[in-house]
Amino acid sequence: MTKQLIDFRRSLSEWYLRNHRKLPWRETRDPYRIWLSEIMLQQTRVAAVLPYYQRFLERFPDVQSLASASEDELLAAWSGLGYYSRARNLQRAAKEIVSQGSFPSDYDSILALPGVGDYTAAAVASIAFGVARAVLDGNVLRVLSRITNDSGDISSAKTRERLRSHAEMLLDPESPGLFNQAMMELGATVCLPQNPQCLLCPVQSHCEALKHRTQHELPVKLRRVKAVEINRLLLVVEREDELLLWQRGAESSRMRGFWELPDREQLPQAKLIGKPLGSFRHSITHYNYTFTVQRAESEDVPQPMQWVKRSLIPALPSSTTLKKALRLLGSVARSEAEAGGT
Repeated sequence: MTKQLIDFRRSLSEWYLRNHRKLPWRETRDPYRIWLSEIMLQQTRVAAVLPYYQRFLERFPDVQSLASASEDELLAAWSGLGYYSRARNLQRAAKEIVSQGSFPSDYDSILALPGVGDYTAAAVASIAFGVARAVLDGNVLRVLSRITNDSGDISSAKTRERLRSHAEMLLDPESPGLFNQAMMELGATVCLPQNPQCLLCPVQSHCEALKHRTQHELPVKLRRVKAVEINRLLLVVEREDELLLWQRGAESSRMRGFWELPDREQLPQAKLIGKPLGSFRHSITHYNYTFTVQRAESEDVPQPMQWVKRSLIPALPSSTTLKKALRLLGSVARSEAEAGGT
């Protein structure tokens, strides 16, 4: 072990012990309380979590009481925190823990619990049980990208794995829980996204970004294209054993040769019948489509529409939207038949 690594660990840990925020989940080694805090803190600010954390523990002080709670009680205690799947996964995990007899103490077993990802498993394992596993959340990624002066896109798997390797190298195996909390606290209070407080940083002498004056440029996160939401109405036009479809031509920029249902714009004169049969979502690159399916009648059959026998459709190159619409149509038909038979 190099003198530089020893100095990094010591400087960071001593700074944390003197300066960390006093938070209730930092005053315990109880895995239940630590795990609860990590689940609550997912996509939620510390200030918002604090009152909920205290009230939740008053109602469910241990994993047994959480596992045996009714869903109404659970959701009432969680109400206001949002992302309610977190609460349901929390209880699912609590039931698994009770059935196992005790809270799992190794990283892989904690990771296997419902609603637990790599970061949460590493945090609970290291803080509650002293498992030497580095955490990697947004704050830690920012710290690591600056310490190493890494200009890779932190949303890419390759960059994250590179930074993870560095985090594991820096991790103090003697006090992994303390070290992980120190790295997270450094990112949350000093190594800030927009205005890093470099003069206050306990490990500034180890920071390659500060040395090269690139701290304001890091971390790099390439901006994703915002998804475009589009609503479309697909029409089911039938006659006897045939369905009105159209085929994408050779000039089509995508899925040429595939068959589709017509949409409202292609058959503006069509008469809609009854209520919509249902809807489904479908994504193509950065476009998110919501397709609503409805029966219709049309006297005209404009190009490129044509009547296709239902028996032939399974053998045709059908688009995903056509397949989804036909499944929806089949489901509705079965429901109608069952209702008619009662």
